[in-house]
Amino acid sequence: MPEFGLFLVSIVVFAFAIVAKRLSTTMVTAPMVFLALGGGLALTGWFDRGAVGESLHIVAEVSLIVLLFFDASQTDLKALKKHHLWPKRMLLIGLPLAVVIGTIAASMFLPDWPWFALALIAALLAPTDAAFGQSVISNKDVPERVRRGLTVESGLNDGLALPIILLFASLTGEAVDGDARNWIMFGLGQVVLGPLAGLFVGFAGAKLMMLASDREWTAPIFEGISSLAVAGAAYLLAGEIGGNGFIATFIAGLTFGNMVRGRFDFVFEFTDGEGQLLMWAAFFMLGLGLLPEAIGELTLWMFAFIMVSLLIVRPVSIWLSLLWTDTSYPTRLFFGWFGPRGLATALFALLILPQIGGTYAQTIMAVAINAVWISALLHGASAAPLGKWFGRIMQREDMEAEHRTMPPPFDRRTNPDETYGLKPSTTPSDSADDDGRGPDPES
Repeated sequence: MPEFGLFLVSIVVFAFAIVAKRLSTTMVTAPMVFLALGGGLALTGWFDRGAVGESLHIVAEVSLIVLLFFDASQTDLKALKKHHLWPKRMLLIGLPLAVVIGTIAASMFLPDWPWFALALIAALLAPTDAAFGQSVISNKDVPERVRRGLTVESGLNDGLALPIILLFASLTGEAVDGDARNWIMFGLGQVVLGPLAGLFVGFAGAKLMMLASDREWTAPIFEGISSLAVAGAAYLLAGEIGGNGFIATFIAGLTFGNMVRGRFDFVFEFTDGEGQLLMWAAFFMLGLGLLPEAIGELTLWMFAFIMVSLLIVRPVSIWLSLLWTDTSYPTRLFFGWFGPRGLATALFALLILPQIGGTYAQTIMAVAINAVWISALLHGASAAPLGKWFGRIMQREDMEAEHRTMPPPFDRRTNPDETYGLKPSTTPSDSADDDGRGPDPES
């Protein structure tokens, strides 16, 4: 039976791929399809749970390594520093605010939990995933600046949230294990040594690739392999020296991408091809390995907390982060809503699970996975209609702004001496036409 299940997966992948462009204008998104496919196949009992669990960890690890690297590599740090005020505000102010406000919200539902475990849940729900709102990102009715802001934010916030998640996971693990010093030293090593490994590998990899390209030792067909090797090397080196491989991968991507910008196209094309397939596989494996169990553990308080996170925590954090900027009220609301929880939330929770253990792990995992599928449903279904609605509002605001800046129409009856910078007529006539040519001889 597993063979038949994999056959169905192949058919669904093929069917979705050939109509993906058409579906991008509807409420159906790839995460919704592949989460549902995995969850449905899990209920059949065709797949061995132990084998699925092992495969899920492998897929999760590879997906995070590759997607963190390529998301970071596509970020232009110079442009971000000079021009992208909105995503900078959302990343540097909105993300920490989401963790703080999310911790306060979680304490209302889990009053007996320690604050660092509550902060861990809030941090897991802080990263966003543009894949759930792809129809917004590709909707030309939505202003380009808004689409670019969402893309930049979702590409960077998972990497920026990771150190926060590791810190609170270490504190939570200490509460379970009881050895505070070991966990704190472990967390510091992960956060400090990981970036150093990523910086070194990203810099060395970019220099060597540019040298090889200048001397024509390589060809474009091999650029992709080289880039993937850089991502893998950063991850492995960080593990060898006691750092966090995922932070190293993210820093390596930032360093590598900004050094080779304009030289190698593969870095900026990967997420449109192979990256999409990898993302689909990750969502399918999450549905197959975790979705049914997570739904079975969904309680009323858990659902209420997830809705508070989606409807209050993120929107309030983004609204506050964008105060005193040139964003309009509809733009702030739009940014606040389109912060879907996606792959990073699920995979981070999966990978820190062995670290925290104890009584907290199962609940934290259930919150993360249920937040992902609820977000997939709500954000995926609302992306197309709300994108069109927001586009119409922005067009109307642009028209009104243009109308306000236009000079008032010239009316000779109320302003007979007003010429708007033109020379006054030397032969005025009460019967002159609007064009000033005099009376119509046929009248």
